[in-house]
Amino acid sequence: MKLKFHRKRITGILTVLPSREVSFEEEMENYNFSAAKSMKLKMAMGYNKHRIVEEGVCVSDLCVYGLNFLFENRMLRKEDIDALLLVTQSPDHFMPATSNIIQGKLGLGTDVFCMDINQGCCGFIVGLMEAFMLLEQESIRKVVLLNADVLSRKVSKRDRNSNPLTGDAATITIVERSDADTVIHGFLKMDGTASDALMIPAGGFRLPASEETGRMTEDAAGNFRSLDNLVMKGDEVFNFVQREVPPMIEELLQEAGCSKEKVDWYMFHQPNRFMLHKLADKLGVPHEKMPSNIVENFGNASGATIPTNISFNIGDRLKQEQYMFCLAGFGVGLTWGALLMNIGNLDFNEIIYY
Repeated sequence: MKLKFHRKRITGILTVLPSREVSFEEEMENYNFSAAKSMKLKMAMGYNKHRIVEEGVCVSDLCVYGLNFLFENRMLRKEDIDALLLVTQSPDHFMPATSNIIQGKLGLGTDVFCMDINQGCCGFIVGLMEAFMLLEQESIRKVVLLNADVLSRKVSKRDRNSNPLTGDAATITIVERSDADTVIHGFLKMDGTASDALMIPAGGFRLPASEETGRMTEDAAGNFRSLDNLVMKGDEVFNFVQREVPPMIEELLQEAGCSKEKVDWYMFHQPNRFMLHKLADKLGVPHEKMPSNIVENFGNASGATIPTNISFNIGDRLKQEQYMFCLAGFGVGLTWGALLMNIGNLDFNEIIYY
């Protein structure tokens, strides 16, 4: 699907990370592999450390903490919020929507539009697209986009495929109308025939959690997990990304009449460093234009990785300068999407710790 948006802009980005940091070496004894094999994987994938929440911390806690930080530091006013979008795959409850819970905790007005979006790795792209569409309404002037997940609580600590790369985070992105005649080009694609490539099999209505679904089993590679845990078919996901993402980016740039060289930053979702380097090489993009250091520093927090990438790698420069960004997310669903847009002169772009 090709999409085009006019007169929309991002005015601020805040990343909220857990204070708890765990190193790869601390968890190696959990895995059914030799230390030498684990260290080889660490070097290849770029694993190092990840940020995970303490027991009992949920998505709404991270989001409320971040929004209160913005209120207290006069970066955002409650009365200016017209819509609250939350993109997550780890909601506080099945019902009600976690965005409603956040609205209630913050004491926002009853006319604030609240909506949860069930998306993961492509969640920042999908969330921005929804925010842009909401801003077509006269009564909506400021959308708060929340991307947040605490999926470490659903990953087996004995799964070397998933545990070393999984991180928790929340990001807050302020989206508004622009006075300038800006044009944002977008692409979005989905393929549900491969939905089992990334999934948590049990815990929903199809397969309720039980003593049986919680039983640990060993896979062919030596990882231990239960049906209650995240299951990732790593090879399938890698092949999907390398096959589908480069032609999508090429088509997006062609549609926008923009050369690869004119793009200042390729800020992509970050499953691991190895995958990002392969993508950059396939696209013919310099590695320094496509940062790949989020997993090694914080972990993969699903839809929050792209805004975290922007906050971590550009920081305050984005408050004074403007750049052309190619944003891309890909993964669970399967879903993959991209946006080409200018971002800059932000009111804030920083990282805080919960």
